[in-house]
Amino acid sequence: MDELKLIVGRGNRPLGEKVSAILGVPETSVKVKNFADGEIFFQIQENVRGKDVFIIQSTQPPADNLMELLLGIDAAKRASAKRVTAVIPYYGYARQDRKDRPRVPISSKLVANLLTVAGADRILTMDLHAPQIQGFFDIPFDHIFASKIFIKEYLVKRGVIRPNAGNPECVVVSPDVGAAKMCRHFANAVGTPLAIVHKERSRENKIDTMELIGDVGGRTAIVRDDMVDTGGTLCRVADLLKERGAKRVLAFITHALLSDDAVDRIEKSGIDTLVVADTVPVPAEKRTDKMEQVSVAEMFARAIESIHFERSISTLFNE
Repeated sequence: MDELKLIVGRGNRPLGEKVSAILGVPETSVKVKNFADGEIFFQIQENVRGKDVFIIQSTQPPADNLMELLLGIDAAKRASAKRVTAVIPYYGYARQDRKDRPRVPISSKLVANLLTVAGADRILTMDLHAPQIQGFFDIPFDHIFASKIFIKEYLVKRGVIRPNAGNPECVVVSPDVGAAKMCRHFANAVGTPLAIVHKERSRENKIDTMELIGDVGGRTAIVRDDMVDTGGTLCRVADLLKERGAKRVLAFITHALLSDDAVDRIEKSGIDTLVVADTVPVPAEKRTDKMEQVSVAEMFARAIESIHFERSISTLFNE
């Protein structure tokens, strides 16, 4: 794959290195550093003229990760790359996808504009917080899901579910109405019923009321969501499920941001096991005995390969 160039940003080097190894494509040499004032310097140190360039960079905080991606895209376009695909395992600012109150930005649309103006020809990402963000782009956008990896690498391997069979002893739980569609697909894939938690907020990261729709009594509750930030919602959901008779609570979360006191909350909560993907790095101080990580590198590698060779990646879309 001489025409494929793989650039790995600093936002998630471990994942990028795994993708490089799976593809058998060495990383394209780049020089990325910060000046004394924090400004980012980015230089591609190999010829990419006429090449198919993929830049792997998650855009979790700080905002430098997003800025580094934009600079990398611009550098590749100015170096006459044939095509530049932004591979964004975690798409930041996705929670602000509409103007739901006065005088606020639509941040995810702004990020879409920045990526497009920088010169991205295509976007590849995983488990968007708001799938409608795809509509903010006028360039090809591939949205893949971690659910297959969670099922294959944990639920089946650990014997939690039987593949290709009904699993009524388990129940998939959507932690809010917004995640219900994703959880419905997940429940269909693992052959379980679906329960939904309805919550009401008065402000961000503050839940006022929470109600469970469905039966979890005596079952293994499988909570599925795209991200865990402060952990407040997830931990309250887990505690509610235990109160309603769940035998155990397994949480499958793609993006482990784990801000503030999230780790401490998880340790003290009714969560028995938290399974996360490696779309964002989880430093040692944010790991907990309850946490296990599965890699989505194989899925991204397959998607990059399919895009490069102009093959369909629709099989990766199915949850």
